[in-house]
Amino acid sequence: MTGSLTEAQESTKSSEINGFKPHPQDDPNDVLFGSHYGVRTIELNRPNKLNSLNASMARKIVARLQEWRKSELANIIILGGASQGHQPLRRAFCAGGDVAAIVKKNADGPHGQASSKEYFKLEYQLDQVIATYPKPFIAYMDGITMGGGVGLSVHAPFRIATENTIFSMPETSIGFFPDVGGSFFLPRLEGYIGTYLALTSSQLNGVNAFYTGIATHYIDSSSLPGLTARLGELEFKDYLSLDDRLSIIDATIEEYQTGIPHDERMLIAGDLRRAIDRCFRHDRVEDILKALERERSSVAGEWASQTIETLLERSPTSLKVTLKQMRLGRKWDISEAFQREYIMASRFMELPDFATGVSARLIHKPPTKPKWDPSRVHDVQDAVVDEYFRTEGEERLALIDAATYKEYPVRMGLPTESEVKTVVGRRKRTWLKPKKFTMSIAQEMSGDSRMKLGIKEKVEEILERKCVIDERGKLFWKD
Repeated sequence: MTGSLTEAQESTKSSEINGFKPHPQDDPNDVLFGSHYGVRTIELNRPNKLNSLNASMARKIVARLQEWRKSELANIIILGGASQGHQPLRRAFCAGGDVAAIVKKNADGPHGQASSKEYFKLEYQLDQVIATYPKPFIAYMDGITMGGGVGLSVHAPFRIATENTIFSMPETSIGFFPDVGGSFFLPRLEGYIGTYLALTSSQLNGVNAFYTGIATHYIDSSSLPGLTARLGELEFKDYLSLDDRLSIIDATIEEYQTGIPHDERMLIAGDLRRAIDRCFRHDRVEDILKALERERSSVAGEWASQTIETLLERSPTSLKVTLKQMRLGRKWDISEAFQREYIMASRFMELPDFATGVSARLIHKPPTKPKWDPSRVHDVQDAVVDEYFRTEGEERLALIDAATYKEYPVRMGLPTESEVKTVVGRRKRTWLKPKKFTMSIAQEMSGDSRMKLGIKEKVEEILERKCVIDERGKLFWKD
């Protein structure tokens, strides 16, 4: 600890780091910072705007994270929504970027559009700092977690959902695209769940955010203050590796898990999951719509009809750009994802659908139906879509951290299909009865004597959907 900065010394430097100086018009209280022993807390504090992220907040958070990166006093970072008195604000973790303010700026012409692009630059730089942060980072997704709020949380190694969590990437409904690293995390969800969520803007509650891998843990919101206090008490020896520290934090979080509500079921499972994969595997929006039409006669027919209706309400340009983004993003590293998205966001600022969608959905009271241009999917030309992905001659987003990766370096949360398949493949005793086999697999994947929350249910769903029992009574994986 010799020679480390004191908290007072750190605070005087926070606004000078990397040029992220506060602007005169910045609200000094839109983000609150705190400390509890080795824990450093960031609390978003715009309750009247559902904690929507703006440039003032982004500047403060980037500067403070860069400060804490260098501090030997800061062991764990926790990001959440602010509290009033003793009761946490449960309305929102962060409802997204302040897109209404962006649209109003865009109305000022090229100067306003330049200001909007500057906001996206700040937002993506912040998200990339979180995605590559060298210290344990925890996001409390306690409330509405949409758009920009997803960017602040989904790239962290620990993402805690609660009974208040409402997750969504609603961009196609406002004439935009799933940004904030959506190019990276959505295509890496299992099967075609990411494509489905990206195109439809469907919402997931806390339990289902946990089951799909968007969240790594599920905890009752009443336990969060106690968890924060307990994390602050953790002491890490200097010789402990980052992996060891993450394991200790993971075990600590699990101490505060009290179970999943008995009336909460896994939504994207079984027949619905099969239908999602069948329909959203296609590389053209027109083909997805045709697949959904065919699905009307299946057991998922009601879902298919509702999904067709939903897609036809979305911006046709957004749908086509987003689908291509999902396919290309699987090949991008995390840095390229943010750099490409900056170019895409700049393009959307120059065309009418974004202003149309935000104005209709968020500014007008009551909300109205947007009039998209073009209004039909088949009228969106491929050449127009390709322009969103052209990089020649475009400004390259300067990132703060040089670190990057092709896959998330830390894997927390429930097991994936591929992980379950690997365990099933090396098993010899596949003649166990399905329930006993499920428990055996789940126990092995828990890695200890205590069954981890949600593993049994997740493994059971995967085995029921991906395995069959042959005439000899043996269970095996089907591709």
